[in-house]
Amino acid sequence: MDDDPGITAVAEVPTDSTMLVTLERIETGETLEAILTRLGDGSVVAFKNQCQHWTDVQLDRGSGAAIRDGQVLCRKHGAAFQLESGYCDFGPCEGSTLVTVETAVEDETVRLTDRDYAFVKTGGLDRDPDDLSSGGRIGFWVGVSRWPRVVWLGLWVERGFGPSSPRQTTVLLSARRV
Repeated sequence: MDDDPGITAVAEVPTDSTMLVTLERIETGETLEAILTRLGDGSVVAFKNQCQHWTDVQLDRGSGAAIRDGQVLCRKHGAAFQLESGYCDFGPCEGSTLVTVETAVEDETVRLTDRDYAFVKTGGLDRDPDDLSSGGRIGFWVGVSRWPRVVWLGLWVERGFGPSSPRQTTVLLSARRV
């Protein structure tokens, strides 16, 4: 480890947000993002930068993930993951766990100890500036009332992939008394 410069100084890892880093999976050469955050005891935890509900959704989109009450939050789904373990105790992926990337703090430096990965750089993956995809989703819903008996058909569109939280729009397509 003497020639290992580490990922970053512990003091650089936030306690109220996350630091984004790029790693390479040694076995495949695939690059991916991980998030680091510092816990109250000075230790640092790291997870793959993906919500467990839809794994193409990033927790940190480049400006730090939202952290509240000891949990990292998915801005797209509202899922809440415990910082110490990555366990989701609220949201659509409740019961799942974020994928851990093993790190250790040595001599005030965060070091990657997970042998499946190699550290590439601080910051996220380089993105194509011409990629205009939104990362949005679309879906349909049906609702039925008991009295008067009415059936609704609706459409929802979730859009937004930028630094602000996504917005969801719901449109009522049809309502019919049956």
